[in-house]
Amino acid sequence: MIPTQKTMTTRAWAEMALLALIWGGSFLSIRLALNEVPVMTTVAHRVFWAMLVLWAYIAVRRLPLPRDPRIWGAFLVMGLLNNVIPFSLMAWGQLHIETGLTSILNAATAIFGVIVASALFADEQLTPRRAVGVVFGFFGVATAIGLENLLQLDIRSTAQLAVLAGTLSYAVAGAWARRMLARLTPQVAAAGMLTGSSLVMVPLALVIDGVPSFDLSPTVWGAIGYYAVIATACAYLLYYRILDMAGSGNLMICTLLIAPVAIVLGAVVLGEELAPRAYLGFAILALGLLVLDGRILRFLRAAP
Repeated sequence: MIPTQKTMTTRAWAEMALLALIWGGSFLSIRLALNEVPVMTTVAHRVFWAMLVLWAYIAVRRLPLPRDPRIWGAFLVMGLLNNVIPFSLMAWGQLHIETGLTSILNAATAIFGVIVASALFADEQLTPRRAVGVVFGFFGVATAIGLENLLQLDIRSTAQLAVLAGTLSYAVAGAWARRMLARLTPQVAAAGMLTGSSLVMVPLALVIDGVPSFDLSPTVWGAIGYYAVIATACAYLLYYRILDMAGSGNLMICTLLIAPVAIVLGAVVLGEELAPRAYLGFAILALGLLVLDGRILRFLRAAP
């Protein structure tokens, strides 16, 4: 199924820019939290508090809840694929690579999404245009990482591979959601997913990290509040609002807006400096996403 394209209104652009700012800031907030909070506990904070916020929203809106036990089982799998695995891998990766580079590699989610969907769904065939976009995407990722770094397989290259594994998990989660959760209200699906991930993540954090410390600095508490409430719970609500207005095809552009925000914040707040190949890789990856989106082809056709 080719991503839906709708006309982008000024309001849709504004809300998409806001979503990119929110998600772009999540990379910085997670990195700040990791200064005092272990990886698993950092993720547990994210899914647990976000879950509470979304269920409160659902209660106020009185949205209908699923009664089929299989749906609640699907929530658990979705929580693993879309939260537990990618959040944990990316948080660990951020201990060893820059937040800006993490956000660049995160953009590969759309590339993996196309590949997974084409393998699982008959209406998601890998057309020539999409194949070209995928090739550009992988070339961009390889450029950003640096193939010579992968040959070394040190902690830095391992961290980059962990982030990419997280994006692959996101892509599989998208396919799972389409197959199992398509008929649900998006807000209920998000809350159910976070419930499933909390049921896994909270005990896992207790076993691996021990009882969490609440004696944290105001900066870290602010970071936790931001990435859990704003960048997860509120961002999900905003995401589905934009999806309804702009369509999934236009929302792909949001992926391109997130990385520059994270890069700037990492440079200003953390003093990060990325290698030139990271920027070149992002440019090539962005071109691949625009080819997948079909925007470049439409522009060329419209050109005089």
